[in-house]
Amino acid sequence: MRPPTIITPARSISRICLRCRLQAGPSSPRPSLSSRTTAAPSLSPSRNPLIQAHQRAAPFSHTARALSAASSNKDDNSSNRHQSSSSSRPSAPRTHYDIFPQTLADGPPPAGHFPIDTRALRREFLQLQARAHPDLHPAESKTRAAATSSLINEAYRTLANPLLRAQYLLSLRGVDVANDETLKVEEPDLLMLVLEAREEIEEAQTEDDLERPRRENDERIRESEQRLDRAFAEDDVEAAKREAVRLRYWVNIRESLDNWEPGKPVVLEH
Repeated sequence: MRPPTIITPARSISRICLRCRLQAGPSSPRPSLSSRTTAAPSLSPSRNPLIQAHQRAAPFSHTARALSAASSNKDDNSSNRHQSSSSSRPSAPRTHYDIFPQTLADGPPPAGHFPIDTRALRREFLQLQARAHPDLHPAESKTRAAATSSLINEAYRTLANPLLRAQYLLSLRGVDVANDETLKVEEPDLLMLVLEAREEIEEAQTEDDLERPRRENDERIRESEQRLDRAFAEDDVEAAKREAVRLRYWVNIRESLDNWEPGKPVVLEH
């Protein structure tokens, strides 16, 4: 006859398993709740797997606390992640020039030049708008994308026009030539050129009649930009103000040439 099988009580097995698990370290499965309550042998701090795990995580906890302190003191993890990503974004542009780093890498005068490559500016403008267009962003980002797109539009419109560019640069220096109606040029020769240009535009019968006046006016604008370049490079605000007023006439003539229609009266703003 076979000897009877000896069955070990479940509690003894549980105690043995718990000791094995504790000795195996944190990689072993965690004991059940009943096992933890029935047998909890004391371990020294150096052998306690929970303390060891905490010590290994300490450097990461320190970093997390530093990042949390640098954020807006929000406790939830999603807000902290949002704040961390926001802090990594580039800072807001200080001037319109900062929006176009490829074309205007030197920034505004005096570091950069007043004349700019408007074709390159337009290429970069289209690239920026292709990325910032609100339709290309999820719903939660459309408002921010729309604001960015509007800022890009305003910067491009200002810098592409030499008159608006000059007025903008002077506004950075606290001078408002755009809305100061008292700023006029008392130069008889300049006023005579303006009146002659107006008559030529009004008397033109075809677009070909405007070819010579347009070429001459474009040359005046280029010369005015060169004078503004020197004035801003030397930080001569008074000279820049006078030249910006002169440039106002030439830009108005160019707009009249671009908007010409047979028989349409020409209005030149002073």
